[in-house]
Amino acid sequence: MGKNKLKKFADMQAYRCVLQYPWARLQAEGFPYKGRWGAEFFGNSNPVTLELGCGKGEYTVELARRHPERNFIGIDIKGARMWTGAKLAETEGLSNVAFLRTDIELIESFFASGEVEEIWITFPDPQMQKQRKRLTSTRFLSLYRNIASDSARIRLKTDSPFLYAYTSRLVEANRFTSVADLPDLYASDGFEDVKSVKTFYEQQWLSRGKTIKYIEFALPQDSELIEVDDSDIERDDYHSFPRGIAQCMPEAARDGKGSEN
Repeated sequence: MGKNKLKKFADMQAYRCVLQYPWARLQAEGFPYKGRWGAEFFGNSNPVTLELGCGKGEYTVELARRHPERNFIGIDIKGARMWTGAKLAETEGLSNVAFLRTDIELIESFFASGEVEEIWITFPDPQMQKQRKRLTSTRFLSLYRNIASDSARIRLKTDSPFLYAYTSRLVEANRFTSVADLPDLYASDGFEDVKSVKTFYEQQWLSRGKTIKYIEFALPQDSELIEVDDSDIERDDYHSFPRGIAQCMPEAARDGKGSEN
């Protein structure tokens, strides 16, 4: 392991805004802030927003800068990536930011019923072959609504035509209240707050002329969740290579086959 990565891991251990709870630690110790994020971690009663699969964490940090009246928690399993946002939050003294290193599947272990007001899902892996691993599948939606308030909204930003089509179909089939369903966010009117904050990968996609899709919907608490058939949705050919391989490919080749997701 390189010295730079070791330093990042050491920094993460020292940062107050970082909480690292992989499965083994969660089982051994439990989690102290479940149901008490506001009172005991942030020291306020402001609403909580999650960013799932936060990657470098720059989106979480920028949202926190713009909305000091809210608390923001970025969640990812990759600590080395998360270090970027965590360092920014520590350096700037942002008191409304936290980063939780854990698996998203364990989310119910960290938040109590009704504790979360908003969930951002920014450029996730579309998981075209594994429906149950998609962060907008009914499997994950059932987890979200166990921690979400009655007024909570789910916000998806994606470059993937497949994930966009699948999620749009899911929203319609379940008759969720749709706030936005935009096949081309930056060609649409309004939603300036959504357009004004971009992730690292979103900026890369935009620079290559890719279209960004955006879906926002309310998640009801009491209805049965209906999964949808995705067999007729065209797959994304440019997601066929893993991220590490795609980053080493020439841009022209990536445009046809590679992926940053």
